[in-house]
Amino acid sequence: MIVLAVALIGTAGIKSGQADQADAKRLFKAMSDYLAAQTAMSFDYDVSLELVSTQQQKIALASSGTLTLDRPDKLHLTRNGGFANVEMVFDGKTLTMLGKNSNLYTQVEAPGTIDHLVDVLRDKYHRPLPAADLLMSNPYKELMPEVSDVKHLGSGVIHGTECDHLAFRTKDVDWQIWIAQGARPYPCRYVITSKKVIGFPQYTLDTWGWKTGADAAADSFKLAIPATAKKLAPSEVPEINDIPGIFTPKRAK
Repeated sequence: MIVLAVALIGTAGIKSGQADQADAKRLFKAMSDYLAAQTAMSFDYDVSLELVSTQQQKIALASSGTLTLDRPDKLHLTRNGGFANVEMVFDGKTLTMLGKNSNLYTQVEAPGTIDHLVDVLRDKYHRPLPAADLLMSNPYKELMPEVSDVKHLGSGVIHGTECDHLAFRTKDVDWQIWIAQGARPYPCRYVITSKKVIGFPQYTLDTWGWKTGADAAADSFKLAIPATAKKLAPSEVPEINDIPGIFTPKRAK
């Protein structure tokens, strides 16, 4: 079976005309506008984060979770994997992050919108949220400026939903997105490939169970902290890091 799989892997000659590029941009803009128009939304997700060892072995770390958002300034995220069980809540002023396995928590003051929170977590604390670009008020504006090449690759099916498959290139990364066809063009899969890291590791986000408006999951956007939990600085709560300590350069094999 491995021989067969290797035989099926090849190079694809993909051509993209101006019309295809314009169509891909149009579809992505429609998705961006759809997401921005939703005052409330919720979905489930799976994440696969690839690492490349010093021996050039590619390893994927898997986790799952849920996300509930209420614009402009409410967010509730859970993430459960083999090394972490994390819950995060943003109430418009403070982001509280609890590591349930370690019984450690931290808080970040970031009064403002979800857009502001995403910027603070990424730039100051180096803790990007899953699908952070897609949660912003204008994903098209956030992602398109650095794009140098756009392709519409036809259809694909993700979790039983037929999608338009689009591919984008930038200087540092390639990214692909599968957008549900029809009146609700939400993202079903988002893949980022790091071109400047040996082995070209990928970050893959699959989403499903999308609900919007009154159908979105009800949420108080409050997080109960156990009385025994210890408060630490963001950098001191290991569960918040997407890459567990066992896979850091000093310990990776």
